[in-house]
Amino acid sequence: MTDARPLGADEATFIAAVRSGDTARFALITERHRRELQVHCYRMLANYADAQDMTQETFLRAWNKRESFKGHAALRTWLYRIATNACLDFLEKRNDRTPLPAEGSELLYLQPYPDRMLPEDPQESVVARETIELAFIVAVQHLPPRQRAVLILRDVLGWPASKAADALELTVASVTSALQRARVTMREQLPGRRLDWRSPAGHELSDDERGVVKSYIDAHERNDLEGLMSLLRDDLRFAMLPDSGTLTMTAEDAVDGWVSGGLFQPGHDDWRGITTTVNRMPAAALYLRTPDDPEYRLFAVAVLHVVDGKIAELTGFDVTGKPWLDLPLTL
Repeated sequence: MTDARPLGADEATFIAAVRSGDTARFALITERHRRELQVHCYRMLANYADAQDMTQETFLRAWNKRESFKGHAALRTWLYRIATNACLDFLEKRNDRTPLPAEGSELLYLQPYPDRMLPEDPQESVVARETIELAFIVAVQHLPPRQRAVLILRDVLGWPASKAADALELTVASVTSALQRARVTMREQLPGRRLDWRSPAGHELSDDERGVVKSYIDAHERNDLEGLMSLLRDDLRFAMLPDSGTLTMTAEDAVDGWVSGGLFQPGHDDWRGITTTVNRMPAAALYLRTPDDPEYRLFAVAVLHVVDGKIAELTGFDVTGKPWLDLPLTL
């Protein structure tokens, strides 16, 4: 695996650390890549906790294979190769991580990704917004593992076919074929209004998005069902994990369903909310106070995809009684 490049400072320092057995220097050099490798593992696995584990596994494997690194490729490339194969090994062993069978299937193991853990460099393709949003992450899970890896290496990270083939121990022809099949599946799974994930995309929330998430929280705090309904598109795609199934419904049906489930009824009508972001998407952390409790307790995290000032997709995560993305448990 070669990049046809001179030995860089990171590579030279890494090789020196390997030769001297300097574990502290080894850790310092590899740690610089933790955040981007963790996002890479998250795209492969759709689960934040698993991505953390596989990033740690990557560093362990890198240490065990340290003598094999000769500087012919960039250290970053070498680490990505190890991380990709660690994820593939993980997927091979997990029966619950087989590709999703059809559009509308739900990932019960899906977790959002905290923005505070994204790489800080806004130029990195690894943080392109269209490839970290939940819809993209879910669509990727419809791909067989090697197609998944090929798509991420080629279309997200921008690797040439030869480099991806080397990392996955495939032929260039196999990589090209896998990428073509993966792109077809992705087009079938992503909602039609999605942008091309291979096009440049912004990183920051728009004024529309900021305004909608604020209005969404305000509607909860006022128990304003009409106001809440006005924020939802009539072709809303809604999922509430860990329940299975993504539903497309009207705004009225969505609100009626929440009310019939007991929300916004006496005892479940005293709300507070915090605006946050996950997966570079606007999100609301919702807290509920019951009559016999002096505190508002973390109840759900609602991740919103906003189109033309309205909520087109709402993915809710039941977080009752457990720590979540460093959010406070009570208000």
